[in-house]
Amino acid sequence: MTTLDKIYRIFLENPLVTTDSRHIQKGSMFFALKGDNFDGNRFAIEAVNQGCVAAIVDNPKIIDDRCIYVENVLETLQNLSTLHRKSLGIKILAITGSNGKTTTKELVSSVLSKKYNVCATKGNLNNHIGVPLTLLSLTNEIDIAVVEMGANHPGEIKQLSSIAMPDYGIITNIGRAHLEGFGSFEGVKQTKGELYQYLAANKGYAFYNPNNEYLNDIINHCNLRSHSIPYIKELDEISIDTSIPSPYLCLKVKLAGNKPLRIQTSLVGNYNYENVLAAITVGQYMGISLEMIKEAIEGYTPSNSRSQLVKTNFNTVILDAYNANPSSMEVSIRNFSAYDGNQKVVIIGEMLELGDYSAEEHKRIAKLVKSCGFYLTIFVGRGFKNEAEDYLYFPDSDSCLQYLKDHPIQNSLVLLKGSRGVKLEKVMERL
Repeated sequence: MTTLDKIYRIFLENPLVTTDSRHIQKGSMFFALKGDNFDGNRFAIEAVNQGCVAAIVDNPKIIDDRCIYVENVLETLQNLSTLHRKSLGIKILAITGSNGKTTTKELVSSVLSKKYNVCATKGNLNNHIGVPLTLLSLTNEIDIAVVEMGANHPGEIKQLSSIAMPDYGIITNIGRAHLEGFGSFEGVKQTKGELYQYLAANKGYAFYNPNNEYLNDIINHCNLRSHSIPYIKELDEISIDTSIPSPYLCLKVKLAGNKPLRIQTSLVGNYNYENVLAAITVGQYMGISLEMIKEAIEGYTPSNSRSQLVKTNFNTVILDAYNANPSSMEVSIRNFSAYDGNQKVVIIGEMLELGDYSAEEHKRIAKLVKSCGFYLTIFVGRGFKNEAEDYLYFPDSDSCLQYLKDHPIQNSLVLLKGSRGVKLEKVMERL
């Protein structure tokens, strides 16, 4: 019996995994992961003393019968999750992309849950640790898993695909995100395309937007055309319904063989159109009725500072401050600009992880914001420092918050958009 087999046998009897010694679960297995500023090996003995059934360590100096030594704890965690995934044989749908991954994951999961037992990535556990943890949370009761995959360096989607072994995949879009890690837009395109490459090599299927030229290029390059499922088919009619003024996205839908209907979402911004299309397509492909798809989408309420409409005592706020990159920032600003109203306020936070492209991209976004002629514009974060002439500028959210305490904004429609690291949600208490 290999060491991995031994660990898996223990896991099957105790199917809980802990990676944080500060939050020990009794009866779980502790994986002593290491990072730049921590070493889980230091806490292995403490973990088993607190109730873990075993600790997986890669420090040979740890001598304890309750600790299992491996060469690399992270690789062991990943290999264990793949072994578990193979053992269960559950269908897996992987979702990646520059924007909209989490919203698409939530919408797709809501739709699939109308017919199947679904397990989906919790929160933002979409990296080389989060994906294995998601796989290890699967049980025999699950019919399909929806696994979100994030990346900020080349090769990461290839690695995550080899771990999760998806049967289906979605690339929401390809934009100018994490340019510091990818080096260029072409690097983004190649890395996201690694999901299609895996599907092509393993006879999987890709759901995709046929109007996206980048996705079409990758599908053709990977020879995946015969295993691709477009969002909109020849006899389908789907469009954004603008007949009733509302900040919420509404769709008019007529699918082949179905009566036309209207889907009213709780998502702010027409840029969520493709995310909803993905959910409709997956649901239809998986045999879920259009009426049930409508019910699932209309029942989904966004959270965690993503495409939320928040009505405070003083303003109406579009809170979209969980993340930002040049692509998502541009569509958010353009969408906001199209709303009716004279007193529109934008509070724009800097975009992180852009590397050498940072100055260029912040200049481009600042130019776009200025061209829209908003009632009030506030830039937050050092990325906008050189672009804020004649506009309010603050180096961080705390200083912006302090300003708003003395200069309150009232009776306005406000867009709050920025990278997670800027913590723009702090400003909400003064809006």
